[in-house]
Amino acid sequence: MTYRVIQWSTGNVGTAALRCIIRDPELELVGVWVHSAEKAGRDAGELCGLPPTGVLATNDADALLALDADCVSYTATADLRPMDAITDMARVLRSGKNVVSSSVVAAIFPPHLEPSMRKPLEDACAEGGVSFFTSGIDPGWANDALPLLLTGTCEEVEVLRVMEIVNYKHYEQPTVLFETMGFGQALDSKPLLLIPGVLSFAWGGVIKVLAAGLGVEVEELREVHERRPAPDKIDLGFGVIEEGTTAAMRFEVQGIVGGEPRIILEHVTRLDDALCPDWPQPVGAGGYRVVVTGTPSYQCDVQMTARPGQGDPGVIGTAGRLVNAIPVVCAAPPGLLSVLDMPLVTGQGVMR
Repeated sequence: MTYRVIQWSTGNVGTAALRCIIRDPELELVGVWVHSAEKAGRDAGELCGLPPTGVLATNDADALLALDADCVSYTATADLRPMDAITDMARVLRSGKNVVSSSVVAAIFPPHLEPSMRKPLEDACAEGGVSFFTSGIDPGWANDALPLLLTGTCEEVEVLRVMEIVNYKHYEQPTVLFETMGFGQALDSKPLLLIPGVLSFAWGGVIKVLAAGLGVEVEELREVHERRPAPDKIDLGFGVIEEGTTAAMRFEVQGIVGGEPRIILEHVTRLDDALCPDWPQPVGAGGYRVVVTGTPSYQCDVQMTARPGQGDPGVIGTAGRLVNAIPVVCAAPPGLLSVLDMPLVTGQGVMR
């Protein structure tokens, strides 16, 4: 069966998703939504570095929603506009189209969403008779599917820690890096990410879906963070980190079970490999680590790389996770899905 798909947005993840959709033999691209007038009218292939497809991008949402399509891949940035994104996605769902998304990351475990955010999506799924799935690499596959797979072999799990250890010097998303995360800001600044409650909103769903998979209750979410300064100026090419401003950050969201931190999400983020040698180090290039303390114990390191010209491997992985899930999501019963509701999603069709 071939599924008809609309790609919604062509930013970093959207461009990678567009390329995946065009190249997937099980999918047919039927529409592309773009924000800027400069991209409207351009061929989808041109927007992602592939040959022409005959599908032209548009910023006319009504025209796209009128198309006969099975699924929308919605990847528009939502860090600063979560309710706008939910309104967009609910509209798509009501039109009878399934949605896979990386935008409102808290939705990787729908019960984690506040009712004001969850109910519009639930109601839209019921009205449209369709399903909704949010994922990516982190939050997503690296800290929900992978750790749950490892714990499935254990006699006992005492502590589960999921980690991202990445140098963000090539993460060319200035708004996210400098404003949301606070890199280049004073060490005592309060960027969006470090406002109390924001870390728990964004990654609390990870803690809760892991807890649900392990059959335990999370009593409380706790947030801790630490920042370190740049010893010298760092020129990233798309912005400058001045000496003495934030150049490395480490944070945790701790899931308290039985009064102790038992399920922990940790990020170790640097803008230079030499910074903070006392913090956890990646194996090779940056990537993801799952540490299971139990019987047996595991440390599983996933290193993500890409050949020159392929782009950011994390972005590609996020897009691939969404696009490869489209057939499964389209076949699922209507409603909000998490990894716990999904069968194994493989790279069906990607070995060409």
